[in-house]
Amino acid sequence: MNALLALPGQRPRLVLALIAGVSVALLAFGMYLQLVVGLEPCPMCIVQRYALILVALVAGIAACFKGRGWMVGGAIGMGAFAAFGAFTAARQSWLQWNPPEILSCGRDFFGMIESFPLRRAIPMIFRGSGDCTKIDWTFLGLTIANWSFLWFAAFTLLAVWLLLARRPAA
Repeated sequence: MNALLALPGQRPRLVLALIAGVSVALLAFGMYLQLVVGLEPCPMCIVQRYALILVALVAGIAACFKGRGWMVGGAIGMGAFAAFGAFTAARQSWLQWNPPEILSCGRDFFGMIESFPLRRAIPMIFRGSGDCTKIDWTFLGLTIANWSFLWFAAFTLLAVWLLLARRPAA
């Protein structure tokens, strides 16, 4: 158990590589839910995907290089993007628990095409078109936004852990 608690300090590159790998797996699962299951991502879901991509990129790049500077920079960058993703997921979870009376956070795909010229509709499509308050999928009683928050919070805590962990004496 003691060795597991010391892992971030002893093997920061392994921890960063694992974070990058888990982030890529989460992105792949999100694409599965969209393309195979047919769930439409909302604008907040798209923002969380971008945050997850940035977490994966920063953690992956930092894991490729030796040196305390790379580890510190990677942990700070990855932690900042993960904290932003956690904030967005927490906001979406709050909207799902307390949906507004009238306003949703996005228009549906066909509404955008019918209401806007194509040059304005295309960027809106890439922002997501689902409703951020709608709950389409749950696992163990938690929504996608809830799970997203938990993963982003875990990544943020791991980044802090990497920054605070003591390196073994050489």
